[in-house]
Amino acid sequence: MFFKGNHHEEENRFVVKSFQRIPDYGRITVFVDTETGVHYIHTWMGQSGGLTPLLDENGEVVVEKPE
Repeated sequence: MFFKGNHHEEENRFVVKSFQRIPDYGRITVFVDTETGVHYIHTWMGQSGGLTPLLDENGEVVVEKPE
């Protein structure tokens, strides 16, 4: 999954769906796993950050069917 084959010929598993800088607070990036379609939200502020699945208005994980 992570270290198989030639890395330069493989497509990226994770792609950036959106990116936003928030002045004085940091940045938020939403990644999509191209194999599962699961969305992840990554936050970064100063010297720390976090990563968690992105949830919709019903508290369910956001999943976008892979192409």
